[in-house]
Order: sequence, then C-alpha cells, then structure tokens
Amino acid sequence: MGKYLIIGGNQGIGAACLDKLIQDGNQVITITRNPFNSYNNELHTSLNADVCKSFPDIQQYTETLDGLIYCPGTINLKPFLNTKPVDFIHDFEINVLGLINTLQHTIPLLKNSQQASIVAFSSIASKLGMNYHSSIATSKSAIEGLIKSLAAEYATHNIRFNAIAPSIVDTPLASNILTNEQKKTAIAKKHPLNKIGSTDEIAAIALFLLNPSSAWVTGQVIHADGGLSSISKI
Repeated sequence: MGKYLIIGGNQGIGAACLDKLIQDGNQVITITRNPFNSYNNELHTSLNADVCKSFPDIQQYTETLDGLIYCPGTINLKPFLNTKPVDFIHDFEINVLGLINTLQHTIPLLKNSQQASIVAFSSIASKLGMNYHSSIATSKSAIEGLIKSLAAEYATHNIRFNAIAPSIVDTPLASNILTNEQKKTAIAKKHPLNKIGSTDEIAAIALFLLNPSSAWVTGQVIHADGGLSSISKI
C-alpha cells in the first residue's frame, strides 16, 4: 500500500479522496487548518497547519510519499471592478502559493518513491471565459502553468504532476452558490450531461492519477466538467 499526503481532507473532495485511500488500505497524512480525526486508526494522521504560512515536519511520520493531493481552493465571484487587488492576492495565496510551499517541502519525500504522483485542482474557468470569475481564473490558470512546468522538470525523477479542472461540484465550498434545489437544477441544465459533479466522481479521477495505472500520464489537465468546456448542449 502507498503513503499519501492530502492538503485539506476534512470536507468536500479532500474528504472523499481520504475515504477512498483509507478504504484501500493506504496510509494518509492530512494537513488542515482545523485538525480532525475521522479515522481513529494507524492509517490516518491528522496535522494542523495553514500551508500558506507554515509547514509541519512530516518526516517524523514518513520518509517517503507516493502521492500528494492539494485540495484548498476558493470561490470568489464578483464583477471585475468590484474585485480588489487584495481579493486577487487572497485567492492566489490559497490556490497557488500554498501549493508551492507544500511542494517545496515534500518533493524530497516524493523523490524517495519509485513512482510519485501529484494532483492539484484547476477550474473550468481557466479554459472557458465566465462572468465574475476573473480572480479564480487567474489563480487557477497559474496552477495549470505550474503543474506543466514541474511535470517537465521532474519527469527524470519519475514524479508525475497533473491537475483536475472541474466545473461546479456539490461541496461545502460551493454552498453559497448551490443554495437550494432550484438553483442546483438550473446550474445542472447548463451542462451537457445535465448534472452537477459529485465529490466521489472527482475523487475517483484523483485516485486514478495517483495510481500506477496512470503511469504514462503527466503534465495534463483533466477536464471533469460534464462536457461544459468542450461540447455544445443543443
């Protein structure tokens, strides 16, 4: 079984990834701003930190990481003229700088694996222009550039870097948008598959990217968006 690190993991997509990894018998360390213990066994270690500001010493728990999932994100939807520089900075810190800090602390451990894999999260807004998404599109586009650059740099170390770019997923982060069933139905109808994504569906893609069965996949952005970014709903 493998050894994995999830940044986030107490809710939403991160929690779904944690569930699946634990069920498969893997050892998982989670780092969240609020510590939690959803699994009271030897497979799960919960640590408390804001990775945008500091990073805990995880080498006391493992000298090797086979994979990393970086889950923190933001949904900050405003008209551009109402989006202040501080809003752009806040989104960039959480989405990009937190990921950079995490990678700079964990790549030495990932190098110790025979085949390590990193999964980050972009957004459909990086490919498809969308109203009020200027800040999130900016930071998520930076993630895609970073992932592709690092995939090239660390290919010789057999470390793979990929990103998942979902459309809206039914998570606590999206609760301010998916406030009732009418809104959920209206948003679902915008997608060719006529549905909103679920945490389990996105987690399944993340675990595929972690798994050796995806060993020839690196530097990719996987669009899990019900077809919204690539096909027309007639």
